[in-house]
Order: sequence, then C-alpha cells, then structure tokens
Amino acid sequence: MSELDRRSVIAGLPAAAALAAAPRLAAAAPAAQPVFGAETFALANGLTGVVIPMRRAPVVAHMVWYRVGAADEPPGLSGMAHFLEHLMFKGTPNVGPGEFSRRVAHEGGRDNAFTGHDYTGYFQQVAADRLELVMRLEADRMANLLLDPKDIEPERLVILEERRQVIENVPMRRFRERLAPLLFVNHPYGRPVIGWEHEIRAIPREALVAFHERYYGPGNAILVVQGDVTTDQVRRLAEATYGRLPRTGRVERRRPQEPPAAGERRLALADPRVREPQMARLFLAPTARQAPDEADALEVLAHVLGSGPTSRLWRALVDSGLAASASAAYGGESVDPTEFALYASPRPGVEPARVEAALGEVLARLLEEGAGEEEVSRAIRQMTAGAVFARDSLMGGARTVGAALAVDLPLAHVEHWPARIAAVTPARVTEAARQVLRPDAAVTGWLMPDGNRS
Repeated sequence: MSELDRRSVIAGLPAAAALAAAPRLAAAAPAAQPVFGAETFALANGLTGVVIPMRRAPVVAHMVWYRVGAADEPPGLSGMAHFLEHLMFKGTPNVGPGEFSRRVAHEGGRDNAFTGHDYTGYFQQVAADRLELVMRLEADRMANLLLDPKDIEPERLVILEERRQVIENVPMRRFRERLAPLLFVNHPYGRPVIGWEHEIRAIPREALVAFHERYYGPGNAILVVQGDVTTDQVRRLAEATYGRLPRTGRVERRRPQEPPAAGERRLALADPRVREPQMARLFLAPTARQAPDEADALEVLAHVLGSGPTSRLWRALVDSGLAASASAAYGGESVDPTEFALYASPRPGVEPARVEAALGEVLARLLEEGAGEEEVSRAIRQMTAGAVFARDSLMGGARTVGAALAVDLPLAHVEHWPARIAAVTPARVTEAARQVLRPDAAVTGWLMPDGNRS
C-alpha cells in the first residue's frame, strides 16, 4: 500500500500485494481453533456486521467495507472509486467539510480510508466509549453525502497530484501500471486503482453521485469492529445508527472476464531514474473464491519459490551471485482471477538475460521434478510460525476479515487458514505450479536504466 496525503491509502500497487500477506499474518495456533473468534450478525436493512472481541485495552477499531472498487467502474471513468473515497470526507448536511476527521481527532482517535480493485474501506481507531460517535458519523455519510460541486474540482487537483507522487515519481509503480494490462487484457484489473490521468480529469459529478447511490448502501456494506466490545453491544449500536437507514440490496458485480491466456507477452520500460534493471514475471492465477484448494497450494508455492534465503529463487539467483534480490508473491483474495508474480533484480554488471535464464531454469526444474516434501513442510512451518501474535494488532483482524468478506470469501477462510495450509501436500503444490506457471502464458517485464536489454 502507498500513502501520500493523510486521506488516501491506495491498495493494489502492486496488485494484490496487501491481501497476499494478510492470511499469513492471520494464522494462529492451535490450528483447530479459529484465528480471531469473530462473530457475525445482520441488520434488517442488509448490513453485515462482524465483531472481533479483543479485551486488552479499552479501544476499538471500527471499519466499514463497501463491496465496490476500481474494477467496478464504468469504462472510461477509471479512478472514480478512489475519487469518491476522497469526497466522502467533504461533508453532509449534518457534518461540514473536514469535520468528520476533526471530531475523531478531538476524541483522541485517528481515521483514514483506502481503495482497491475489489473494495473501498473506511476506518477509525477510538476509545471504546466513542464507538457510537464514529458509527453515527459513518452512517451519516453512507446516506447523506453532499458531493458539493465546489468541493469536487479542488479534490480532483489533489488526486492528480497524488497520482504524480505515488505513480509517476516512483519508477517501479509506473512500470507495474504499464505491465498490468499485458496480464489483464480484458479485465478491469488491468486499470490502475488511482485511474489514468486523462480519465480522472473527465469524471463528472453526475457519475460520482450515481456511483455513491448505487454502491454505498447498507446491503453492500460490511461493518467490522475489533476491540473492547461484545457482539451484543455492537449490534445494539449498529441498530441505533446504521439500522435507521433504508434497506438496500447487494449490488451484483458484472465485469468482463479474461480470455484464455495465449502467447508470451513482454514489456521493456526505460526510466532514467533507475540504476539497476528489475524483472517481473506474471502469470494469471485462480483465486480462493474459484479454487480454494488450488489457492492454498499456490500460497505455499509462492513461499517455496521466493520467501527468502531458503527459497528456490534465492538459492539459484542470489546465492549464486546473479541477483541482488529474488521473490515471489500470490494474492488469492480477490473477486476475479489474480496474478502469481516473480521478481528479480540483477547484481551490478550481471546481464539481465542471465538472470532471466536462471529464473526460467528454476521454474522448468520445478515443473519437471515437482515440489519436495522437505521444502513444502518447511514452507508451512515458516508461514505459520509466530502467527499467534496476530491478535495483538488492533487493526490486524479487522483488516483481514473485512478484506475476505468484501470479496465474498466465507469467514472460515480466515478463521481456519492454519489448518488448511497445514494440509497442503507436495503433490498439490506441484499440480498448482503446472496449472499456473505455463511458459506460453507468461508476462515478462524489464524496468531498465535505458532502452537496451540483453
């Protein structure tokens, strides 16, 4: 995630990175026990509620997740979900521009928001006895956002500057933005969350109003509260605040889907600010919604391939002196097919072609020989070691559970993650690798100091 101004955290840069890490942080021991012990309820107007008791201190994290993100925007209006996230702080008839955050700060709390391809979220951390206040404020802007024209144009300029800072001024993010459309040739995951500059400039107020009216209702929202509370307390407060809003239904996501991947695709992007080349190789992969067993195996596969000094890529590329770094990532917590990514950066003086060839050899050997018993067992131990401390984070559970539910994964996906990962076998890892890491479907990109690559 990247944060520029105090208001916006943009998820998905690089795509799925935040969610790929979330389940690993969420694990707990013993594996048979639920990770967070979350409890759920539903209001008559469609709002889903989740409570994660955490009684260590008299504080709470309050989050509202909307099942809408950048991938749900109409064509030609990229960046609208993120634009609306900014404008949610510009006031209602009851709360003036900026007053939301001032009230939270006055109570000793903090607040912020974030946008991803699949969801938009708003959160506050406050003393437990101030929970009703933030619920009342959040319910107010869910229903009564003004979207005053005099606020829209200045905020558009803020977002354009944010784009310059977090994309244009960061070579790797600019590179990833240009690489994504090669993997997602038809799906809106190929569009940047923050939007293309020319489309941000063109978003009309009418489209923002319609977007808020369509997606920002209780039936399309998830309330998550973690901290010094009980489920009965949260349900009662939710009824008194969110429960007063009219009932709305779930909004069905209708997105264009990817055709079958065919043919290798390549990108070479030169940037004078880059000192050493950087490589990325992407593969289209199924999500936990589509293929939960395969997604678990892909998580383990990413660890086997690129999780540090014991991983295959590290030993073949870094220990050999070819690369300064090598890693792998998989984020299966998304609505539609996602990416499995491999990264490497050559050491100074090493030809990029040598690193790319060595990476290809690692993959070819894995596909031919399969994953080994010891490396899979080691990966599982490393993935779950120490994760019992996840509950010590006030926001950790709320973020992990909220992100899963926002992409329509069941609560059990988070709560029983350790047991599922422990059941992954070398045969499942091998089969997942052979299904996803197909050389004829790879997207390979090089970020170069100049326009030449060997």
